[in-house]
Amino acid sequence: MLHRMDMKDAMAAAMREYLLPELEGFKSGLVRITVDIAAINTRLDDVNQHLADQSRRTDAARAELNASINAVREEVNHRIDETNHRMDATNKRLDRLYEVIVRRDEHSAIVIKLNELDHEVREIKQLLAV
Repeated sequence: MLHRMDMKDAMAAAMREYLLPELEGFKSGLVRITVDIAAINTRLDDVNQHLADQSRRTDAARAELNASINAVREEVNHRIDETNHRMDATNKRLDRLYEVIVRRDEHSAIVIKLNELDHEVREIKQLLAV
């Protein structure tokens, strides 16, 4: 039985001699990985906070830009309305001018016709006077 015990002790000693240094290497690697993961997590938290800050800034800039666009749109619409009113007034004046021109043309035609009739009346009077 002693021989078996010696073998068991020898095997345990050999395992300790070869496996324990490997396990220690794994443990130290695990510690390094844990430290690296903690550093990565810290960096990710910083990046996430930076992204959230950028998102807030983007939202604020978007709101400001939309307000500016709406103000410009209102101003342009107001100017268009003013221009339309001026165009309507100009069109009314042009319509009135057209009426005046047509009346003037009609007046000229009437004057010509009146002169023709006046001439005919004189001729008739001369014929009757003879």
